[in-house]
Parts: sequence; structure tokens; C-alpha cells
Amino acid sequence: MRKLLLTSLLKRSMTEPPPVDDAAMNAELLARLDAVSRERLGRSLSIRQVDAGSCNGCELEIHALGNVYYDLERFGLRFVASPRHADVLLVTGPVTHNMREALERTYRATPDPKWVVAVGDCGFDGGVFAGSYACTGGVSAVLPVDLHIRGCPPSPTALLQGLIALVEHSAARR
Repeated sequence: MRKLLLTSLLKRSMTEPPPVDDAAMNAELLARLDAVSRERLGRSLSIRQVDAGSCNGCELEIHALGNVYYDLERFGLRFVASPRHADVLLVTGPVTHNMREALERTYRATPDPKWVVAVGDCGFDGGVFAGSYACTGGVSAVLPVDLHIRGCPPSPTALLQGLIALVEHSAARR
């Protein structure tokens, strides 16, 4: 027991290093999002996040957007509890057979104009779950997708870049 304890105290930790904090890039992204959202939307953009069968990796990154570092609320982007109040459906995971009907109902309950964003590799094409007996496939197999944000899971910065692209593109559609 002593040998094991001594060995564990002398070894370096086996965890991954933290991500590189590029404060300048994050500040530039947030400033760009602020300018675009105020100029083109004129109001807040409401986001309804839907888990269609994911492993919750993407949800952790999405929840990071609400923390004090990113704080999307200050830019007029907010998460809502009901699809009836949403402009954007942020869908994570491959669509499982059990969630297909619920996802379709959520889509129908969202008022027009609406946008669908597929988050992560699983949302794009099923990811590691592609071909599983329990999955229908990516989000585009069930709903028309306006934007794919790739990654497993995508970083909060990638999610911000995707939301900026959506906001910039939404002005042209309105």
C-alpha cells in the first residue's frame, strides 16, 4: 500500500492539459456577435436546446455558453424552456428512434421563421452511433438543418462562431 501511495504522489497527473485560453480571439468573437446581434436582430434570439439522444458532451459545452466567461445573455441570445418561444432549435446527438417523434413535435411547435442547428458530429451524421439499431441518423435525416457545427464535442468558441454565422445569415432571410 505504501508503495502504491508513494508512486502516485511522485508521478505527474494523467489528466489532459487545459485548453489554450485565447482571450483576444474570444473577445473579438464576442464583440462581433454583439455588433451583429444588435444591428441585425433588433431583439433577442431565443434558443431551445433539444437532446435527441446524445452522450451529453455537447450539452456541457452548450451550458458553458451561459457561464460568466461567455455570458450570451448580454448579447441578446438566450435559452428558453419552450419551443413556442424559440427562434432556433439547437439539436444535439444522433436522433434515436425514441426521440424522433418528440423532435418532430418540437419542430412543429416552434413558430416560423425558425432555424435548426445540428451540433456535433453525432448531429451531423450520427457520429460514433451511426448505423446503430437505435438511431435514425443525423438531425438532417429528420428535420431540415440550416447549420451544422462540427466537433466531438464542439468547443464553446466553435458554438459562438456558428451562432454568429446564423445571426449574420438570418438577417438576409428575414
